[in-house]
Amino acid sequence: MCNFFTHFTTFVSLFRINRNKMFKKITILTLLITIIYACSSSTENEPEVTDNFDRGIMLTHIADNVIIPSLEDFNSDMVNLKAAGDTFVATPNQSNLEALRTSWLAAYKEYQNIEMFNIGKAEELQYKFYMNIYPLSVTDVETNISNGSYDLDNVNYQDAQGFPALDYLLYGVADSDDDILLKYTTDINAAGYKDYIINVLNQMSNLTTQVLNDWTATYRDEFVVSTANTATSALNKFLNDYIEFYEKNIRANKFGIPAGVWSSTTLPEKVEAFYKKDISKELALEALESFKNLFVGKYKRSTTTGSSFQQYLQALDRQDLVTSITNQLSAAETKIESLNANFFEQVNTDYTQMTLAYDELQKVVVFLKVDMASALNISIIFVDNDGD
Repeated sequence: MCNFFTHFTTFVSLFRINRNKMFKKITILTLLITIIYACSSSTENEPEVTDNFDRGIMLTHIADNVIIPSLEDFNSDMVNLKAAGDTFVATPNQSNLEALRTSWLAAYKEYQNIEMFNIGKAEELQYKFYMNIYPLSVTDVETNISNGSYDLDNVNYQDAQGFPALDYLLYGVADSDDDILLKYTTDINAAGYKDYIINVLNQMSNLTTQVLNDWTATYRDEFVVSTANTATSALNKFLNDYIEFYEKNIRANKFGIPAGVWSSTTLPEKVEAFYKKDISKELALEALESFKNLFVGKYKRSTTTGSSFQQYLQALDRQDLVTSITNQLSAAETKIESLNANFFEQVNTDYTQMTLAYDELQKVVVFLKVDMASALNISIIFVDNDGD
């Protein structure tokens, strides 16, 4: 099956990205002709493949051995993070500040493993938007602290909480650790700063508990049997969320936007973990590894693999596509590994290396949105409006 519109938009995307490279001498008209030919010939020459793959077994594996254990691990990290926050607020000293920072980083890394699961209660609560919207609105954070009256459930404050807010409160609220500690001890708003840490942590913890409890109580059973290709089926929505996570949360948010892919200038202030700048690459690699692990069906807590998108494609005689996806993901990972650990510094010193990493990530989008979705007969229903 050939989706003309998807092929066209994808090729236009590559044309824009590579307008000074491989497509310099190719016109959009030529691309259109190529796409039309590919679409007309693919349906004539490709043999029919019988889809006998058990989607229910795949969803059961994903739910029981990936999603729920990942949420449990993250919830455990949130418990530790909240405890460290309580200790620091009770006694704001250097030792407790370091312990809180350590717990924050551990939880932030683990969060990269669950952000893609934007389905069920997480979708209903807009969970990821309360946990990791960046760049942070420092103005809202400081206004909230000064006023002492705010509602973190308000969608207008989604960019004033979560991990980015803690990033600011633990690293960016002052220029040195001594001055940071003064914010929580002698500052006129010291009580407000401490309250904000507690309220942010309570919000993160409460939302996480709701998402995990929904999976273990009811949603797991709904998820594993919802295998149809409809706009509301779990399989369709999950694959869409999975691809959208890769395209937007990894490719665009972590690389494309800071590197200025869609703007006239670079935007280094939009990197993830802006205040603890030397972990931006670490978080990006964690997210990419999580994406790869789900593709091959890797259990959360072991090296064992189960029923997966990779196995599904292999059952459809598409080992060629499996190879293309895994090889290109490895190429993207290799390029990311070569970057500065500090993406803010990388953008400011040589942003082209960030755009090259973006290009390697972008190549996978074609395989996912066009080839894999078509092979699995799953409709792409999320809207890509980032201008690529």
